[in-house]
Amino acid sequence: MAIPLSLGVPRSRGPQSLLADLLSGTRDTSPAAGGAFGPRVVAASALLDAVGTDAGRVIVGLDVDPAVLRTSEQASYEAVRFHLDCPAGQLGDAVALRLPSPLAVFVVADGSDDAGLAETAQHLADVGRIPGLASGHSIGEVADFLAVLAHADVGYVARARDTAEVLALLSGTVASLRGDDVRAALATPDPTRLASLIPEAAEAVREVLLGVEVDDPVLVAGELADAGLR
Repeated sequence: MAIPLSLGVPRSRGPQSLLADLLSGTRDTSPAAGGAFGPRVVAASALLDAVGTDAGRVIVGLDVDPAVLRTSEQASYEAVRFHLDCPAGQLGDAVALRLPSPLAVFVVADGSDDAGLAETAQHLADVGRIPGLASGHSIGEVADFLAVLAHADVGYVARARDTAEVLALLSGTVASLRGDDVRAALATPDPTRLASLIPEAAEAVREVLLGVEVDDPVLVAGELADAGLR
């Protein structure tokens, strides 16, 4: 069943902004807290190499066995999420990990009779893990992925190459919740329509699209602002 999202006159959204804490990257954007910048992404191995420091609120990229983080000295930190790049053949091991914060899994094709993007997303959602959406998938694949997430409780996180991809993700997520043409929304996102979302609708979108990793959050945030989004 589609979720009705109202469009109306733009107004101040505060913490309900469509962009609030949306963008993450490896750069420290903490001075701009409260805007479009979410926690930075820090590799687990970097935390191990930074004993005695305070990394703050971060997204932890799991590039080492998470058990090492429980037994070794490392930087102090608050993990908002853990992100894991996982070969398709090791998905079972990934979802079995026990972690103190939510886990988002980006499944990497490895030729092991891989399931499709939507099927993998459904499996992850069913076991309470957050599906990760990497850049480079076709519009049809992303539309099918969003059809799954529009009816799941876990939301998703994404990686985007540029501002255009971020706009497409926002637009596609809105369309999936409204029951609109998701493929058309992904292909031709309308920033004006996104800027017209009332705060309650923006909040509903952000309950599905939890965050987007980009190479340069500052650049992308600026370009989104230039497009009229706040």
